[in-house]
Amino acid sequence: MSDILIESVLQERRQFPPPDAFRGRAHISSLEQYQRLCQEFQRHPQEFWAGWAERELHWFRPWEQVLDWQPPHARWFAGGQTNVAYNCLDRHLGTPRRTKPAIIWQGEPGDVRIITYEQLHHDVCQMANALKTLGVAKGDRVGIYMPMLPEAAVAMLACARIGAAHTVVFGGFSATALQERLQAAQAKVVITADGGWRKGQVVRLKPQVDQALAAGQVPSVERVLVVRRVGDAAMTPARDVWWHEIQAQMSPDCPAEPLDSEHVLFILYTSGTTGKPKGIVHTTAGYNLYAHLTAQWVFDLQEDDVYWCTADVGWITGHSYVVYGPLSNGATTVMYEGAPHAGNPGCFWDVIEKQRVSIFYTAPTAIRAFIKMGDEHPQARDLSSLRLLGTVGEPINPAAWMWYHRVIGGGRCPIVDTWWQTETGGIMIAPLPGATPTKPGSATLPLPGIQAQVVDRQGEPVPVNQGGYLVITHPWPGMMRTVYQDEERFRRTYWEQIPPRNGQYFYFAGDGARRDEDGYFWVMGRVDDVINVAGHRLGTMEIESALVSHPAVAEAAVVGRPDELKGEAVVAFVTLESHYQPGDDLKQELLHHVVQKIGALARPSDLKFTEALPKTRSGKIMRRLLRALAAGEAPQGDISTLEDQEILAALRQS
Repeated sequence: MSDILIESVLQERRQFPPPDAFRGRAHISSLEQYQRLCQEFQRHPQEFWAGWAERELHWFRPWEQVLDWQPPHARWFAGGQTNVAYNCLDRHLGTPRRTKPAIIWQGEPGDVRIITYEQLHHDVCQMANALKTLGVAKGDRVGIYMPMLPEAAVAMLACARIGAAHTVVFGGFSATALQERLQAAQAKVVITADGGWRKGQVVRLKPQVDQALAAGQVPSVERVLVVRRVGDAAMTPARDVWWHEIQAQMSPDCPAEPLDSEHVLFILYTSGTTGKPKGIVHTTAGYNLYAHLTAQWVFDLQEDDVYWCTADVGWITGHSYVVYGPLSNGATTVMYEGAPHAGNPGCFWDVIEKQRVSIFYTAPTAIRAFIKMGDEHPQARDLSSLRLLGTVGEPINPAAWMWYHRVIGGGRCPIVDTWWQTETGGIMIAPLPGATPTKPGSATLPLPGIQAQVVDRQGEPVPVNQGGYLVITHPWPGMMRTVYQDEERFRRTYWEQIPPRNGQYFYFAGDGARRDEDGYFWVMGRVDDVINVAGHRLGTMEIESALVSHPAVAEAAVVGRPDELKGEAVVAFVTLESHYQPGDDLKQELLHHVVQKIGALARPSDLKFTEALPKTRSGKIMRRLLRALAAGEAPQGDISTLEDQEILAALRQS
């Protein structure tokens, strides 16, 4: 990290006020109400969170201390006892929500299951008893390696009910990646499925589990629980058991275990650019409260909403905003098994039309893929049920924001552009749809209770519209507690990048950002992705936004490569809209477009057309692979999260 700040080059002046339709019944219905909540937090931070915790969650035993802050370690609601599964299920059973759909699940082939809160409670209790029968006790770890099936949510909630920590591994990961995560977590039981549907194909999962566990490579694993989805699977006697068989034998009576507030709820492994994945630890009460409140505030959840977050449960977004946040609020959450592909490019719009989805939360990379597929697919469906749109995963460029607003939202739906991380547990910076005027490309303002700043390397706030380092300066309930079994990495990565000043500690997010004259945050991309061109430090996201603002460009990724004269040179990888063809004339037109939008300093030294960009299975562009290719080097590090290995091979040949 350098003392030199990041230059701001993105120019965006459009602003959209909250629609009148949101002001009447929104949980936070005006900018004045938002500001009052922020002031309440600033005056009495602990009382602020205590009030929400008391009102919004069920407690078996009240806490003795709201916050025990021993930097960088926080203990929230110390001495209290609660249970996340109870807050997501049991407390709704004495209300009209008992018969309300908790989960609407749609399989990729078109099959649908609607599970009420009463039925979900029944299934979770049965599975909690099944886990106990398989030897799982409070404090054990359970690996979950599943497609997007309701059983994945049931498994997570069953673990939470008995106090076992789950570690969910995305079902697209390889056997090697699965093995590494199960070993690190010392999982006792693995829950999987024979397979699932994705992009028109059956993806077999059970063979991956068998390979990961072969020859006793994960000795902690004693049993494997298998959901039948696509047919059959080879079962290892004395180790493997079918989900449906053991479930049928279990009682639906399993009281939720009162758990200490700081009891570990889950460990979620994130892939680092180098080294072993980090096991992010989240605990019970603080995480539950933060996922609950942020889901309620940002998505303005109402009783009649049908809410769909397209993330897989293998990612933090799936944890917080498919399962725990919506269910804690008593919402109806949609789960979809598949993903858009060439054979069915309109499948997401089909789900929205069929299930009458009112809130839709997806990734900017998915939005840019939708743009490339063509407007005709969403326009052929009835999307009138939508009232709110959201984005998650990385900054959204203004051109994609405007397309999302116009084509999917029909110009009537506000967009909540959310900034947060696996480590933060929940959304940190985002518009509130009934209160915050939005600007295309900006995550806008921190949520009540979140103190964010943009600072230099010494922790000093930077001037307006000057890029710096995005930090959080006060603990919050959803924050990670540590890196599992790697305390030194926790301190070094998140708390020592910017040294404390006058007793003030800085959580370093790893992102560059700027604040404009209205106090809005504009995330400029990962600090690792900043390019130093002839002494100018440029955020890749802003150059990408300039490229994508051209009508020919569906998606762009910008990286730096070493350059003897400039220090670094800009290299752009571009995918085109379906009705444009690559060529030298278009290449020169795009280079000129960047100069017009930003200036000559940002003009790419090289621009490569590609059919697709290398992305993780959660939709993030793997820029480190592009950096290696641009520099003529072989990509290093973990590529198990890569969605399509063939894309990397094609880029090497280009």
